[in-house]
Amino acid sequence: MTHSTVLFSNATTHSTVASLCTGVPSAPILQLHPPAQQASARNTLQFIMRLFLIVSTALFFHLSVQASSATRDTILTGQALAVNDKLVSKNGRYALGFFETRSKSSEGTTNWYLGIWFNTVPKFTPAWVANRDKPIKNITSLELTIYSDGNLVVLNRSTKSIFWSTHAKNTRNNTTAMLLSSGNLILINSSNSSEFLWQSFDYPTDTFFPGAKIGWDKVTGLNRRLVSWKNLIDPATGAYCYELDPSGVNQLLFVALNSSIPYWSTGVWNGKYFGSIPEMAARHSISPAFVDNDKEKYLTYNLVSENMDENMIARHAMDISGQAKTYIWMKGSQDWVIINAQPKAQCDVDAICGPFTICTDNQAPHCNCMEGFTITSPGDWELEDRKDGCSRNTQADCITNTSTTHTTDKFYSVPCVRLPRSARKVEAAKSASKCSQVCLNNCSCTAYSFGGSGCSVWHNELHNVKRVQCSDSSNSDGGTLYIRLSAKDVESLNNNRRGIVIGVAAGTGVSALGLFALILLLMIWRNKNKNSGRILNGSQGCNGIIAFRYNDLQRATKNFTNKLGRGSFGSVFKGFINDSNAIAVKRLDGAYQGEKQFRAEVSSIGAVQHINLVKLVGFCCEGSKRLLVYEYMSNRSLDVHLFRSNSTMLSWTARYQIALGIARGLAYLHDSCRDSIIHCDIKPENILLDASFLPKIADFGMAKILGRDFSRVLTTMRGTVGYLAPEWITGVAITPKVDVYGYGMVLLEIISGRRNTWTTCCTNGNLDVYFPVHAARKLLEGDVGSVVDQMLDGDVNLDEAELVCKVACWCIQDDEFDRPTMGEVVQILERIVEIGMPPIPRRLQVVHILKGLVEITTPPVLRLMQREN
Repeated sequence: MTHSTVLFSNATTHSTVASLCTGVPSAPILQLHPPAQQASARNTLQFIMRLFLIVSTALFFHLSVQASSATRDTILTGQALAVNDKLVSKNGRYALGFFETRSKSSEGTTNWYLGIWFNTVPKFTPAWVANRDKPIKNITSLELTIYSDGNLVVLNRSTKSIFWSTHAKNTRNNTTAMLLSSGNLILINSSNSSEFLWQSFDYPTDTFFPGAKIGWDKVTGLNRRLVSWKNLIDPATGAYCYELDPSGVNQLLFVALNSSIPYWSTGVWNGKYFGSIPEMAARHSISPAFVDNDKEKYLTYNLVSENMDENMIARHAMDISGQAKTYIWMKGSQDWVIINAQPKAQCDVDAICGPFTICTDNQAPHCNCMEGFTITSPGDWELEDRKDGCSRNTQADCITNTSTTHTTDKFYSVPCVRLPRSARKVEAAKSASKCSQVCLNNCSCTAYSFGGSGCSVWHNELHNVKRVQCSDSSNSDGGTLYIRLSAKDVESLNNNRRGIVIGVAAGTGVSALGLFALILLLMIWRNKNKNSGRILNGSQGCNGIIAFRYNDLQRATKNFTNKLGRGSFGSVFKGFINDSNAIAVKRLDGAYQGEKQFRAEVSSIGAVQHINLVKLVGFCCEGSKRLLVYEYMSNRSLDVHLFRSNSTMLSWTARYQIALGIARGLAYLHDSCRDSIIHCDIKPENILLDASFLPKIADFGMAKILGRDFSRVLTTMRGTVGYLAPEWITGVAITPKVDVYGYGMVLLEIISGRRNTWTTCCTNGNLDVYFPVHAARKLLEGDVGSVVDQMLDGDVNLDEAELVCKVACWCIQDDEFDRPTMGEVVQILERIVEIGMPPIPRRLQVVHILKGLVEITTPPVLRLMQREN
């Protein structure tokens, strides 16, 4: 039997599937009625529907595909496909035809669609829908045919009206439509079958076919992306999609269509797999490829049939849950089985439960209304369309009594939750009571929270509230949320809560003795582990971050004797876990946060993962001790290889890839994290290299871990002299453009192999010249070769060197608005976007104009920095 597979599937064998068959599919899966059983099936189904409606109030839908005896795969000019007919691909894998959806009851609204489905699967499963947003209400005289202009159309024969068309350009009268064995519906010139006038692969819906593409056509601007269904029975455009990163980074982004902020990404493509999905490299059933040329940029995959189990059919789709799910169908099974989902946690999907809800992972149902709220649209909720979320049981007093200045509204506490994003900080509210009053004074304020980070308030709808373990409530921006409710609802809820407490207390005395014994046993077990000779991996926390014991890290680092170096935030030591796994332990200086806040910030930073960012493995928080544990980078930092003669010489190719990798990492921090992260100290010492000289940015997020607030102008914390943007000195607000400036300075050092300081190689008369001045001047003169590291002995791609030098000079512009974003830098270095000659920064213009004079002065910014240090 022929079959299809998917890009992110984990299953390749029977045994693998058996161990993974734990999911319940929630994608649009509809029932197909075979020809011989259609009439009987409909009668039986109607009876079941009536019985089901009597027993429950849940919604039900019915879909039927008309019987067909056709086995052709082609529509020629003059031919038509009727409603009760279908095309079947030559391999029998796919079918094309009309299908209907009917909701609520047999008398409900009926919508008809043209689609492609899995022909060999008993449960009807559409994989492509032509008219997903324009359903057909009446099928009288409906047919699929080649129109007089050569396009494939859905036509009403009686009225000659067109419901849907391929709208292909340059069509001729002599065209043919064909359903290929790949599942691709194509329109071709009958005299030239290699010329595709139109293809369904260019307009995917929710399913990723083998051989199809996710990405864009650079010539036409066509963007191929997968978009979820609206709900279980409606194939209309839904709430979620995934697509190629429009910023130019080679990764896929998962985005809610009503938001521009991605909620998950695959990580960057490294030539074999995406950074967040390393298991792709171990799959032998598929052959993925990432293509970037002058005409297109896309991801695709093909099947390696000899490695596939012939009993399995698999599909990959963007589900209505906001997750990309992989399903399999095996002979003898009666349903699709989920074997993989990304993102893995359902509650990581943006606004998956709608407003005023709480999402709980690993629980069914995972969406529940907050106390004092009920489901807004129960019918949509049953079909897994929860965008409307929940609504108040009782309207807030400040809304119903708008003419009064006093409100009786109160707050109901919801502990152990991850707080919503987009909080507004209220610096003036220094206590919980003042924070509460600030929220009460504004009728649009729906909730507040007060904790280690101060007072936060939220206005209007609340989204993305997630239930967490009470012991971990400090993690991932967690804590207690106080929701604004009417006084009536708060009183009712508090009475219910007191009743539960009394019931629990009654049984407490009986179990106290047993609980004491359990605690005693746990203490004995813990002391035994403390004295064990091996270093444990620690306890697993949120986001996979390990909580290490201080004694374990002491043993791992041999009492902190193997020092790798000292950075801006503390010393770094090499260590080993279980005598084999190398780690780098950073002992922090000046981390005065409380344990709760420190754990929260560590958890949020640990969730930030990218192939060009150093991975945070774990942490230690005991008493006043604060340590971070990172993956060990065997080739140390970039400065070692650029500025020390006894280290490995970096080739130009390696330098260019390092420059590109740093840009990708910074672009991810700035644009792809839920909360943009500004590094604030980009320099070669903070660029680490792994065994393959892949660059990884270190020390990102340290400002959060140390409790520094970058929402205001910073005067207490500075980056490193030589990499500071002018705004650090002038006192304006800090933005991601400070990292762009530092990156530009690092680029100049990568090019030259020397520090951006006063050097004897660049002199004018008896005075040294600031190297960026020298580099900018040589760039204008067209002599970049003289700037490049002489140790390379001319083995340099001068076109790339000129491009890197241009990027560097753009990045160090005085005005931050003149600097590119890091996403734009990535596109420039990947040759997607052209770049012109940059102007000389204002502080360097004087140097350029006075070229030839004896006196070359130090730039004012440097003079000020030198005085400060």
